[in-house]
Amino acid sequence: MFLMEKDMVLTTNEAIEFLKISKPTFLKYIHLGRIRAIKAGKGWKVLHSELNRFLKGEVISQTPPAERVA
Repeated sequence: MFLMEKDMVLTTNEAIEFLKISKPTFLKYIHLGRIRAIKAGKGWKVLHSELNRFLKGEVISQTPPAERVA
């Protein structure tokens, strides 16, 4: 039996701390579609693996930018 690595879900504040960027920059990257995230309540949730993909400079293929939720 093998041990599966779990992908952590980060909040907006955890993600901006991990990336060492400002909140407006993080939100801009989400709305431009450079970072895939899910709107949850008043904040965003993003997978740790997604942030690693972003830092590696890998491009998301044909993923539309995040929708703004009113």
